[in-house]
This record gives sequence, C-alpha cells and structure tokens, in this order.
Amino acid sequence: MEINQIYLDSAKKQFRYYKMLGEKAMEQVTPEQLFIKPNEDSNAIATVVKHLWGNMRSRWSEFRTTDGEKEWRDRDAEFESDQQDSTELMKQWNEGWACLFDALDSIEPDQLLDIIYIRNEGHTIMDAINRQLAHYPYHVGQIIYAAKALKEGSWNSLSVPKNRSKQYNEAKFAQDKGVRHFIDGEVRRLES
Repeated sequence: MEINQIYLDSAKKQFRYYKMLGEKAMEQVTPEQLFIKPNEDSNAIATVVKHLWGNMRSRWSEFRTTDGEKEWRDRDAEFESDQQDSTELMKQWNEGWACLFDALDSIEPDQLLDIIYIRNEGHTIMDAINRQLAHYPYHVGQIIYAAKALKEGSWNSLSVPKNRSKQYNEAKFAQDKGVRHFIDGEVRRLES
C-alpha cells in the first residue's frame, strides 16, 4: 500500500475516533445539560457542536472548487446559544461529520498535494486535513471537559481509567508486537 493511502486511512480513523469520543461524552449528560453555559465567556456543548457543524460544512462542501470559508457561512452565529433541541443538535453533529467523511472518501491518494483554498490561502489537501485534525479534536476535548464537569454521578472513562494505567499497560504488553493502529483497540474497548 502506498504512503498516501496509508495517510488517508489513518486520518479517517483519527476523525472517526474523535467523533466517537464526542458522542460517548455527550451520552453521559442529560439532554438539558447539552445547553448549559458555565459562564458568559464559555460555550455550551451545543454551541461547540453548532460550530463544528458550520466549520465542517463550510470546509468540506465542494472543497475542490470553492473556498473553504463559504459565503453562506455565518461563523459568528455558530457561537450564539439559540438551540434547545437535542435531537436537532445531534442531527447537526452527524450532518457535519458526514460532510467531512464524504469529502475524505472522495480524495484519491494522488490528490493529497492538490491545492485548495481556505480564506484565499492555498493549502494542499493534506495540509487542510491536518488543519482539521488539530481543530476538531480541540473542540471534542472541550465537549468532553464540559460533559465531565456536568455529569451527575460517576464518569465512564473515555481513555485509560484513572488509577488503571498499570493494568492497561500490562494488557497492551501481553499482546504480541505488531503493526496496528492504536485506535483499532480503543474503538473496540469503548464500544463494549
């Protein structure tokens, strides 16, 4: 397999992993808690989701032929706390991620060095992917942090549980050495 295909496959796995982490965090709070703003300078989980939805649609719709900052996008409105419907919120969450994954699935390995534009600045497609691989997990981390603070009762860990590092490492080192993506095991562990 060529390096460009390995890169694309890895990027898709990373994005899927962070999508799943965000969902697992949001599942641990009540629908009402998705809309709570801790203070005036903070965003509710719903607001972060709304921003991700707007960014993903803008960046990845017709990304080869139009600028990634679409004229129809109203970024400032993404940070207005005007939602109160958790079903609509999850619809936006899934719509944004679907736009991203559809775009990624349309990329051929030999197109990674093609130039696309975001706010009139040229990026290779690989650079644009990397840009969002930093941006989206940043916001998923905010969702997780907020959900953990809002959660009533014990938190179901999304990574190595607190005070369980030794057991986690023992299980990893009990496996044969092999080339595998770290996310493959994490996805199975989180889904069980």
